[in-house]
Amino acid sequence: MSPASLIPVADTLTAPNSWFQFFLMLTFPLHLFAMNAMLGAGLVAFISHLYPGRAYHELSHQLAKALPFLVAFTINLGVAPLLFVNVIYGHLLYSSTVLMGLYWLAVIPILIVAYYLTYIYDFSFRKLGNLAMFVLLAVLALLLTVGFIFSNNMSMMIAPASWSRWFTTPGGTLLNLADPTLMPRYLHMITGSLAVGGLFTALYSATLLKSTPEVSKAGRKLGMQLFTWLTLLQLGVGTWFLLSLPKATMLRFMGGGPIATALLVIGVLLAVATLLTGFKQLVLPTVWLTLPLVYVMSFMRDVVRGNFLAPYFNPTTVPVQIQWSPLIFFLVTLALGIGLVAWMLIRLINTKKACQNGL
Repeated sequence: MSPASLIPVADTLTAPNSWFQFFLMLTFPLHLFAMNAMLGAGLVAFISHLYPGRAYHELSHQLAKALPFLVAFTINLGVAPLLFVNVIYGHLLYSSTVLMGLYWLAVIPILIVAYYLTYIYDFSFRKLGNLAMFVLLAVLALLLTVGFIFSNNMSMMIAPASWSRWFTTPGGTLLNLADPTLMPRYLHMITGSLAVGGLFTALYSATLLKSTPEVSKAGRKLGMQLFTWLTLLQLGVGTWFLLSLPKATMLRFMGGGPIATALLVIGVLLAVATLLTGFKQLVLPTVWLTLPLVYVMSFMRDVVRGNFLAPYFNPTTVPVQIQWSPLIFFLVTLALGIGLVAWMLIRLINTKKACQNGL
């Protein structure tokens, strides 16, 4: 059976594909930043439990207060890119989702439990004592499970040749475990997230925890160490992911495609630059280098997706019937939502500063 025969017909677009592609590339890195901060802050808090001394204990407590916010931001900032993926690749994503429907339906209850546990970790931190680290460990395990489910779905979405397995296993329990790119893809995403999350912790400690110098110093040091060593590991995992790609896709990044090759070169140069500033414990320069690096990695991810789907689907060929009102309504709502979130964050930061100053 030809894999192409299993692919449903794509829905008509209400605006040119380039608009949806632009907003996908704009919003997906925002979700990544929040996810990185969430996972990295959780990992630093867990490691801090293992360190002796009041400073590291208090660092865990301060990060416990931030975790519920970070989980909320990660989930909400993930809505927009998921919507744009559905608009562009909906017929593919819905198909892969049905194949692994049991696991996909489990995402919501897993996230609810993880979110609830972050509040227990925060509000009952002192009461839990040493048990707090095990609550946090459960949170991290649940969040990493959600990431693994997403990696399975997104990798199966671009591999229609694997869909025929449904005819022998139609219960919605399929995973993409036989795909040689799945594990390096997942580990590449998670390692990078934890590294950037370490950088977030260093920034958070250096700015919002300045009133407690010992805690601020501990968080900055531990966060930057996590960032630099995991970034080094990420270079190795990224190489594994690159080598696991089909030869035609891999060669595009090795000189076969000017855009893909340029993205790879820029990404490597930025990664090396972040290592240089990271080992010197330079938080802000590392942040400014990491911001474009995350966007470059997102563009590379899109190139990989396009190459996998090239034999089956080209988004630019989808029929378009112009209806601007849905896109305009979404953008207005998005702008209002961003404005509201920015206002809440400013109020939160100002309130925290006022409490630290004893006002």
